[in-house]
Amino acid sequence: MNASKVTQTLHWDELILAALREDIPWEDVSANAVVAEGARGHADLIAKAEGVVAGLGVFARTFSLLDAGAQVTLHAADGDEVHKGDLLAEVTGDMRAILSAERTALNFLQRMSGIATYTRAAAKLLEGTKTVLLDTRKTTPLLRSMEKYAVTVGGGCNHRFNLSDGVLLKDNHIGAAGGIKNAVERARAYAPFVRKIEVEVESVEELKEALDAGADIVMLDNMKGEALEEAVRLAKGRAKTEISGNVTRENLATYVRLGVDYISSGALTHSAPILDVSLKHLAPVD
Repeated sequence: MNASKVTQTLHWDELILAALREDIPWEDVSANAVVAEGARGHADLIAKAEGVVAGLGVFARTFSLLDAGAQVTLHAADGDEVHKGDLLAEVTGDMRAILSAERTALNFLQRMSGIATYTRAAAKLLEGTKTVLLDTRKTTPLLRSMEKYAVTVGGGCNHRFNLSDGVLLKDNHIGAAGGIKNAVERARAYAPFVRKIEVEVESVEELKEALDAGADIVMLDNMKGEALEEAVRLAKGRAKTEISGNVTRENLATYVRLGVDYISSGALTHSAPILDVSLKHLAPVD
């Protein structure tokens, strides 16, 4: 296992444990009342809708963090397209632990699979083009790593992961610096030379300022119609272009013909409905 994967796994353990503590502050009264200590059981993970599954590793890890002897047999892999009624996994282990971990495990899996499903549908609209589909930082607090992972499972790519990852000068940065030229010059002087500088613009006039200031990437934010088309034409060969602002799966197709380098959509993470899955058929085993 490489170092980045180890770091991710440790980070996810922290998130899973925090979620389990939220749901089980001292004990699971229901499970402890009806199941004898040490009793073992088996349950099936069933898809209840069509979609793209993501987060099966998180699902499995949730059970093993409560029961080191839990066994999760996967019948699907992240990125698979699943259908209603499909058996996705089987869980065998301490029945109290299965009952106590069930909702937390499903919550993570449903959320991540919903994002992957929404992203897959959006990414298909860009197939055969040079345009790359990006997510944003509009994620659930503390769950960004899981949600951005789900985007990649669905076929999208990650924009910057956090504020330390890259320079993106938005309207308030520009206002604080006293203008686009000042903001770009200060960023260029401060950031390491290997950093790209991206500037958000909302008009053709702002675009021209950003290009003259030497922006590497221009984010065309909420620009529409002829202004957007002119902006893409002016930026060609001078800076990479990114369309952003209220981009959803439903309106994405309207931007494809423009041939921009990137389209970013916060909807991938903040508006994706969950994929319905369920843990069923829990029964004792010897």
